[in-house]
Amino acid sequence: MSRIVLYWHPMSSATPIACALAELGVPHERVKVDITTGEQRRPAYLALNPNGKVPTMTVDGAPMFEALAMHLWLGDTHGVEKGLWPAAGTPERLQAMSWCTWSYVTYGAQLVRLQAARDLGTPDDAHGHAAHKGLDELLALLDARLAAQPWMLGSGYSLVDLCVGSVIGYSAYIGAPVAAHPHVLAWLHKVQARPAMQIEA
Repeated sequence: MSRIVLYWHPMSSATPIACALAELGVPHERVKVDITTGEQRRPAYLALNPNGKVPTMTVDGAPMFEALAMHLWLGDTHGVEKGLWPAAGTPERLQAMSWCTWSYVTYGAQLVRLQAARDLGTPDDAHGHAAHKGLDELLALLDARLAAQPWMLGSGYSLVDLCVGSVIGYSAYIGAPVAAHPHVLAWLHKVQARPAMQIEA
């Protein structure tokens, strides 16, 4: 099995990757990067991740950055055999890639707008309201999907639920209207209750 090292910081964007590794039961090493002291901007770390952010994951010494890429790689490499990721060549695999990307890119773009308004102390200005409206519309799409099935890909839990749920959970924390969408809220509670989501990361 490949030697995997996760470079992380507690309560950061690295947490969902730590949770995915735990869900899959994949042996790995963790190296804490102290982002409060700027360790992520030191040359040794930038050689692994030019963005200077966490997470970074190395596989047999080869670095990978961007959490979404890690989710997809973990699903493809370790998730299929565990029944937590659909096999290549199936319609479910296409949906898995689509929804994971949706959460980080489409939903994430609105989330960045909300975060910016929050950071500026202007969550109630026009930009904050526009971000809130955009998130509400996207949550309605997700709610409709989860009204028809209990999990993102159908009847069983998968890494797609972990990936999407991590983004939705963070968005709820910073003020996205998740509670206004009952199917999303019920599903999110189930995702967050999984043992792998309780790890200290």
